[in-house]
Amino acid sequence: MIQLLTLLGALGMFLYGMNLMSAGLQKAAGSKMRNFLTAMTSNPFKGVLSGLGITSVIQSSSATTVMTVGFVNAGLLTLSQAVGVIMGANIGTTITAWIVAFFGFKADISLFAVPLMALGFILSLSKRDQRRHISELIIGFSLLFLGLSLMKESVPDLRETPEVLAFIQNWTSYGFGSVLIFLVFGTLLTLVLQSSSATMALTLIMVNMGWIPFEMGAAMVLGENIGTTITANIAAAVGNANARRAALAHTFFNLFGVCWALIFFRPFLELVGTTITWMGLPNPMDISHSATLAMTSEESMATLYGISMLHSLFNIFNTMILIWFVKLIVKIVTTIIRDKKSVDEDSVKLKFIDAGPLSTAELSIGQARNEVIHFAEISRRIVEFVRRAVNAKSEKEFEDMRQRLVKYEEISDRIEYEIAQFLNALPEDSISEQTRTETKRMYKIIGELESLGDSGESIGRILMRRNSHGKVFTEEQKTKLEKMLQAVDKAYGVMIDNLKAEKLEPIGLRMATDCEIEINDIRNAIREEEILQIENDGANYHSSVYYLDTVSEVERMGDFIINISQALEK
Repeated sequence: MIQLLTLLGALGMFLYGMNLMSAGLQKAAGSKMRNFLTAMTSNPFKGVLSGLGITSVIQSSSATTVMTVGFVNAGLLTLSQAVGVIMGANIGTTITAWIVAFFGFKADISLFAVPLMALGFILSLSKRDQRRHISELIIGFSLLFLGLSLMKESVPDLRETPEVLAFIQNWTSYGFGSVLIFLVFGTLLTLVLQSSSATMALTLIMVNMGWIPFEMGAAMVLGENIGTTITANIAAAVGNANARRAALAHTFFNLFGVCWALIFFRPFLELVGTTITWMGLPNPMDISHSATLAMTSEESMATLYGISMLHSLFNIFNTMILIWFVKLIVKIVTTIIRDKKSVDEDSVKLKFIDAGPLSTAELSIGQARNEVIHFAEISRRIVEFVRRAVNAKSEKEFEDMRQRLVKYEEISDRIEYEIAQFLNALPEDSISEQTRTETKRMYKIIGELESLGDSGESIGRILMRRNSHGKVFTEEQKTKLEKMLQAVDKAYGVMIDNLKAEKLEPIGLRMATDCEIEINDIRNAIREEEILQIENDGANYHSSVYYLDTVSEVERMGDFIINISQALEK
């Protein structure tokens, strides 16, 4: 029992080390990684290279795939671009197997792990964010290999106690049926552990310890490639249609590969064996499997490298086949997952962060940014509803527009809350200082956008009181209000362009300021003219009060809009 608990604890240490190492790298290069991914996906081949590069760095295909699904959800990547990145991520994850096989078995890397943890601790005391992120990387790397070393030491030795895992030995005696059994075993193990890297490490240990022959280890690797797709599907389950399609494309990619690998299972293994012999090692296919006879160091290395080589060749060949059919894959997943048609144009909801915060917190900020832009575009509709309410020719038409203003105020409240909830869920200790600053800026922006919704509802209430007293605006007043609303709509456009810009340029802020000045000038001119009109004709006093209240509320909308552009500057 103690040995089993030690094995589980060692596995937990391995997984924690992997996550910590990945998180440290993401925080150290978060914004650069986002920019790299969006820039390097202009065609499927570049997408493969970017997915390969990022996964090689962060050592987690699940993190890259979930991040890619999130970027599709956020509109930062198209579906075609995402498919290429996912292919590259599948190749990149094979590097983990090589690192574990080379360092974890050939040399006792755990001897260096503890001194490295001391270095990581020293760096963690630094006041500089970059050094603290690097300390996470170093400590995660150390824990990963300490966990691997403990796993190797805690597994039962079948030469001394062959009865411990006799049931696994029995699974190997059913011919091709055994291949299918171990394929399912590899899939289920990856589903439980939520890490193909951890399952790969266990597979390497099982083959190296003589629990299973090379062929069954190869079947487990194929199963791991199926099991690893579940992470992206979980992340996309409540995302938009394109996010679910990206996750489905990942599943399709791996299932297709497993199908051809099973059909050509024996020739594929012989190719792997031949490749290993070119490296000057014995053919892993020829190494006799025995739980009671220890392998030589060359035989051990051959089986470990054989499993790693099979993993690499499987994903490389699969990518070489399917990269020419990216458009077809996109067409298939789009046919399977169709867009839902909205029956109500006002049934507005979040578009980019439906799936909640990603496991890659540093990289999920792009989702929030695009959701804020989406919020601003929704808010802009309020200007048109105000215009139509002012110019309504019947009580029914006016009431319809007023109800829409009320509804959009509620929509603004809900979207502000949901974006804030998303930002609140991002762990403070898992994001860089730059991202933390951007998060605070977003809180300010969504607050101003929510205030724009309040202004729209306030205008609706002012006009409703006007109507209840039987007052109307003159055509001249309507014309002046229209001029002011056009200026507000123009300010909205400039503000949205500033939100979309990677960095606020001086010209963008100047244009926003010019729009605010124009709105204020129109407001001042209207006020002076209307006060003069009241002095000359006091009979229309009540109508003028409602008119000036409406003008003041429209001007307040201009204030909220300029506040957003100014928040981007800070």
